[in-house]
Amino acid sequence: MTTSTEQPPTVAGPLDDGELRAIDAWWRAANYLSVGQIYLMGNPLLREPLRPEHVKPRLLGHWGTTPGLNFVYAHLNRVIAARDLDAMYVMGPGHGGPGPVAAAWLEGTYSEVYPEVSQDEPGLQRLFTQFSFPGGIPSHVAPETPGSIHEGGELGYALSHAYGAAFDNPGLLVAAVVGDGEAETGPLATSWHSTKFVDPARDGAVLPILHLNGYKIANPTVLARIGRDELTDLLRGYGHEPHVVEGSDPVQMHQAFAATLDRCLDEIAAIQRRARDEGVSERPRWPMVVLRSPKGWTGPAEVDGLPVEGSWRSHQVPFSNARDDEGHRRVLETWMRSYRPEELFDADGAPVPAVRDLHPGGDRRMSANPHTNGGALLRPLRMPDFRDHAVEVTEPGTGAVEATRVLGRFLREVMRQNMHDFRLFAPDENNSNRLGDVLEVTDRTWVAERLPTDDHLAPDGRVMEILSEHTCQGWLEGYLLTGRHGLFSCYEAFVHIVDSMVNQHAKWLKTTNGIPWRQPIASLNYLLTSHVWRQDHNGFSHQDPGFIDHVVNKKADVIRVYLPPDANTLLSVADHCLRSRQYVNVVVAGKQPALQYLDMDAAVVHATKGIGIWDWASNDAGQEPDVVLACAGDVPTMETLAAAEVLRGWFPDLRVRVVNVVDLMRLQDEREHPHGLSGAAFDSLFTRDRPVVFAYHGYPWLIHRLTYRRTNHRNIHVRGYVEEGTTTTPFDICVMNRIDRFNLAIAAIDLVPRLGATSAHAREALVGKLIEHRAYVRTHGVDLPEIRDWQWSGARGPVTESPGPLVEPESA
Repeated sequence: MTTSTEQPPTVAGPLDDGELRAIDAWWRAANYLSVGQIYLMGNPLLREPLRPEHVKPRLLGHWGTTPGLNFVYAHLNRVIAARDLDAMYVMGPGHGGPGPVAAAWLEGTYSEVYPEVSQDEPGLQRLFTQFSFPGGIPSHVAPETPGSIHEGGELGYALSHAYGAAFDNPGLLVAAVVGDGEAETGPLATSWHSTKFVDPARDGAVLPILHLNGYKIANPTVLARIGRDELTDLLRGYGHEPHVVEGSDPVQMHQAFAATLDRCLDEIAAIQRRARDEGVSERPRWPMVVLRSPKGWTGPAEVDGLPVEGSWRSHQVPFSNARDDEGHRRVLETWMRSYRPEELFDADGAPVPAVRDLHPGGDRRMSANPHTNGGALLRPLRMPDFRDHAVEVTEPGTGAVEATRVLGRFLREVMRQNMHDFRLFAPDENNSNRLGDVLEVTDRTWVAERLPTDDHLAPDGRVMEILSEHTCQGWLEGYLLTGRHGLFSCYEAFVHIVDSMVNQHAKWLKTTNGIPWRQPIASLNYLLTSHVWRQDHNGFSHQDPGFIDHVVNKKADVIRVYLPPDANTLLSVADHCLRSRQYVNVVVAGKQPALQYLDMDAAVVHATKGIGIWDWASNDAGQEPDVVLACAGDVPTMETLAAAEVLRGWFPDLRVRVVNVVDLMRLQDEREHPHGLSGAAFDSLFTRDRPVVFAYHGYPWLIHRLTYRRTNHRNIHVRGYVEEGTTTTPFDICVMNRIDRFNLAIAAIDLVPRLGATSAHAREALVGKLIEHRAYVRTHGVDLPEIRDWQWSGARGPVTESPGPLVEPESA
């Protein structure tokens, strides 16, 4: 083992002998507790020789990074107490979970939130046993860990989470450890550029600590195998001033790291003072630390003749047969006793004063910092009345309004009233998505070089734009988890880039719902626009509505999906989502000019219900319909209404019911989702036995997933996106996927038995219109005038016969 001696020798540095002994003792205690969590379920203080039954039968955990995390934590405690810092800790190698759990227990926070894990020998045994154990806690820095906002199960987001926490928190220091394995990920590589977005006058500071311990699971890491000059040049290129601390001797490392940490904090204080007191506005070069230490530091040098400390073999469990192999058990006992637990814990099993007193008190403890339980700091947004931005709708199915532009005017007022705890995040798409009106009250955040020709760039801007969905998502998550509010707008097809990130966030929300001391945070709100049905100009690469399917896989108590059909409904939905807590809200709305259907009063009622019959578009009042035309999404709604008009024109006595869905989860059974309809309510809308033609915004099989338990599921026929796309016209995309008005009308005709042979002329005419459409768009490059100019006017006369095929029928 490489451990400190009982009396550490004097080495030049900022720590006096007492401080050096205290930090070393705390570090040894944290390391001892970390090893115990991985290995033991009995004899936690080694007051008797280890026996097989003291060792867990199944060993899980990650030792390799943990001693480095503990080392940094110990030193942060010193400077927090000495400087009265408000600091939190983000651990990129979140798989080093034993470390922060040990730290929270040593600081007393763990026993405060989990009284059964007390600061005594029984509590210590529970602390050890519960780790990676059935009914216990995960091995990562999970929501159950006090002081955490970053689970670290998926690597790449430590820095973006840390910067998200620092935005609008001028007094906060966020220490962010970046593992050298994590540093190989694309999201992490981009997030170094967050230095161009943090404002030293208004925001807090992030201190990145790149921890080079040399290995991933079984391979060396890239940054650990390049020269020092190449590494520091890379980090300087990102905008940092790197300070390198490297070695393995604990005493020398304590002094070197303490000196480096003091220097970095002095540099941060000077940067903030120049910006806040002297008005210096140029982008600073922020300090950071490169910590190079052995992987599995202080662990066994070798086991079974193979190197462990300093090698990839220490990454997870350095040796795995300590329960059944006496030799391995002796190695474990020797390893744990090398930390001298008798010096660290008193007769009852509590930390001795020398260990207990190193950390700061109260909220200054990193495991108890209020920013890491953001719901405790969360304040409701000051909300303007969304009704003030209502679109006038004199007749349903008329007008040409860009729904998200209307939303942008509402968000402008939300921003105006919440200039310290609300931000918009967009991958270079805020204006493209028609939210540009917010720039009347704020700018785009930008601390890098600015030119006279730039548009709305300023260090204190509140619109976060970087062409990295990962970074936007990470910033927003860090912002929300520390008690603020935000909205992420994105092109629908490319929000998939953050699929795995929304996985992690949804899991965090689901878990925290069961943790009483975790307070609810503001919801993660997505606005997906530039969507599949209006990406005709960009083509197939931009056409993918599948993010909804991905989100719906998450637990029902944390996800919500909304497809408002028009601007007024979008306003009502947005107001609800911005006020909500503990959800992932996905809102899909188009940005192109579109028809409007509901005045504001009707839109509020419809959005509140989430689903309903549109009486003005239906003609089945007081009777059972012959066919139900259902729709979800703005373009499917328009095509459904047009199909209803076509059907009623051809068949005036055909009873057609139009059902519009705003809240997608209303389709699910009430036993599966809190918003789900009862069986009786669903049957009242969709009937028990009549055909349903459902035009859906996304992939059609999702509707079948949501309705498979319904009585009438066998009669639900869904049309949606089926991966047919290209660069073409808006209506042609609908035709290619058979969600257009003519195909919907044909489907309804074929499903209503009583129409029978009387429908032949209508069906032929509709096929003719499809042929005419295809020829027209390929000749003129735009949709037919009757398609481009269509508005709802109720039942019309029959669709006229095609003037004759302009292309061969088989190509239609």
